[in-house]
Amino acid sequence: MDILVFKTNIRYKKNLNTLIPRLNNTKGIIRWNLDFDDKDKILRIEASDLHPKSIETVLKNAGYFCEELKD
Repeated sequence: MDILVFKTNIRYKKNLNTLIPRLNNTKGIIRWNLDFDDKDKILRIEASDLHPKSIETVLKNAGYFCEELKD
């Protein structure tokens, strides 16, 4: 299992309405959460066999910025 961490521009909980189905239906995601209290709106994903670029693409297609944060 991998932990992937991303910086996003998702500002409001209402924005999750479009993202929840996309993230829940992305193959390889086990669990995810979004930290609205962090200034970088951190998206953390527990995943199995999932490339970070695929998450960046999912969010980009939904109209959001997403960038993986390296260790």
